[in-house]
Order: sequence, then structure tokens, then C-alpha cells
Amino acid sequence: MRVIVIGGGVIGLAVGWRCAQRGTDVTVIDPEPGGKASGVAAGLLPPSGDMLLGRPEFARLVLHSRALYPAFAAEVAQAAGTSVGFLRNGILDVAYDAQAAQGLERLRQMADDFGIDYRMLSPEDCRRLEPRLAPEAYVGMLSPADGSIDPRMLTRGLLAALHNAGGRVVRERAEQVMLDDATPAVRLSGGEVLRGDRLVLAAGPWTHLLPGLPAGLVPEIRPYKGHVVRLHGEAVVGHTVRGSYGDRSVYIAPRADGELAIGATYEDAGYDEQVLADGVADLLERVRRIVPSTARLRFVGAAAGLRPGSPDGLPILGVTAREDVLLATGHYRVGIQLTPATAEAMAEAVVTGELPQIASPFSAARFAATPA
Repeated sequence: MRVIVIGGGVIGLAVGWRCAQRGTDVTVIDPEPGGKASGVAAGLLPPSGDMLLGRPEFARLVLHSRALYPAFAAEVAQAAGTSVGFLRNGILDVAYDAQAAQGLERLRQMADDFGIDYRMLSPEDCRRLEPRLAPEAYVGMLSPADGSIDPRMLTRGLLAALHNAGGRVVRERAEQVMLDDATPAVRLSGGEVLRGDRLVLAAGPWTHLLPGLPAGLVPEIRPYKGHVVRLHGEAVVGHTVRGSYGDRSVYIAPRADGELAIGATYEDAGYDEQVLADGVADLLERVRRIVPSTARLRFVGAAAGLRPGSPDGLPILGVTAREDVLLATGHYRVGIQLTPATAEAMAEAVVTGELPQIASPFSAARFAATPA
């Protein structure tokens, strides 16, 4: 079976790799693999979050992916012969006022509902764990079994793992999707036409804009912009930290090399990928509020990326109204978290035409329409 994947972020690469492991002939098309949202994401792997509240099926999928992550990361690292930056250093949530504490209470209730290991912390406990936190902590919550992954290292690992499994990456743009014949084809920006038995569309918020798609085959995927700031220097936190005050929050993901990835912004700004001064300033203000000593770290850089949001805010997976065209998009803010589960589910859908049960609520069939 020949499988073509359009989109070389972590989702597309992981799907391609899992398909190659099942014996398919895989080609991933992307002019700059990992160059969009995957390269900007901080890579937090929290056990809970506000997106999961009131969505038990979605929470189960995220927790399933969480359970897969240690083995998935180890397998990619072994297949690639390099680290993928997976850290289980614990996630420390810290609330700095009563409003933020209410949000933390909701996370605590979710942890109880799903049997997630956690420990509630007093302000003194928070400071003992992380002495450089701002002293005004209201309450904290430690999830000791969780942490983060470096998406840039994961991208490099998946590229190597895909290559070693027999897949290939074509660093060109998908100029035209061609669905007039019995099997799908893609014309590349260089003029070559690739034909396959299955076509997987994993191009993030550009998925529905791929030229040549019939109207109605792919629902609109909206872009949601997010900034990340990278700092470097003496370690200021040992855990992955999420701090919140009022309706504002920030996350801090430490890397093994001393880098800190700082993020939390998202906005509906269309397809604007520019790094804006106010976005960077906002993140620096937020992180100084939680860990004041970050002001003395070296500024490495900043980037902005577009997260793909589906019409209902949930991932879109599996076959479309045309059975040889499949979708793996719409992950919004949890694409890195859902990479192992998405790769597993999509490989099954590519080979058998069916998603595994845990992924079936997110089938593309919920948006199915007869293509024009």
C-alpha cells in the first residue's frame, strides 16, 4: 500500500512512521518539516487541562496518549539513535490568587475522576520544591509522573525514525491534490506527480486550503496563533511549571541544556505568523510574575505558530467521505500531547479503514458531507 502524507509536523511524521512500521510505502510531503506549529510548541505533557473539562471522551483520549508517551518516546529515540528530549520531571501547577485557585480545584477534581496521581501543596511546599518561585503562591498541585518533551528534538527523531523504517520525506510544497482518478495523487511544486492508495491530510490549519480538494470534503480548520519565548542560563526551575493569576497563565518548560521554553498565548489572528513585540512582552511579563529571576536569563529568541482548531475544537481523525482520503488535524493546543495516540489511531485507519474505539468519537465522519 502506498501512503502519501501531506504535512510534516509531529502529527504527520508520527503517522507516517507508524504506517511505515506496518509495511506501507510512505511519503511525507512538507517543504520544511517541523517548521510550523510543531517547531513553536513548548511540548508540555500535563495530565489535565481546561480543554478537557466536561469532555470525558476527549479526556480519555488525552490520558490514553499520556499512557503511551514513555514507550513512544523511547521507541522514537531508539529508532532514531538520538534523544527526543522527553522529561518526566513532574508538573507543578501554582495558583497566585483565589480566582486561579478555583481553576486549580477543577483540575484536582478531574485528577480524582481519572485516577491521576497528584499532591496538593501549600505555599510553603511550593517554595520548598521551587525556591525561585514568587513568594505569593496561594496553592499548588504537583503531578509527579508528568513533564514535557522538546518538539524540535521529537521532530528530528521522527524524521530519522521514518527514514530508518523505509519512509521518505519530500521537501516540496503540495501544489495540487488530484482526486479525479481511482487513486489519489499530489502534484508537487517541482512538477512531479505522486500517486498513492491512501492520502492523509495533516497540514494543520492549511488542511482545508490544499488546492484541488472538493468542497465539503474537509471542514474549515481555523488558525490560532501562539507565541513562545526561549530563555537560557542558570536553571531557575527543576519542574515543568504552570503558573496562573486571575485569568492569566504561563508555562515554563525546562530543557536538559538549560533552555526554558515560555508560552501560553493564543489568539484568533488569522494566518498571521509574525512574531509581535506585544506577544513577547506579554510572555516576559507573565513569567517574571511567577519566577522573578528569569529576568536575568539570556534571551534566546521568540517564535509564533498557528495551532489548528476544528469547528468543534476537537481533533478530526480517519477517513472522509472519500475512503482513500483521511484527516489528521484539528488538534488545537494538544497536538504534541496527542501525537502517540493520533499516530496509533491513524495507522489503524489507514490500514483497516477503521479507527480504534478510543479514537472513534473524533472520526472525520462527524463532519461528513458529499463533496461537490
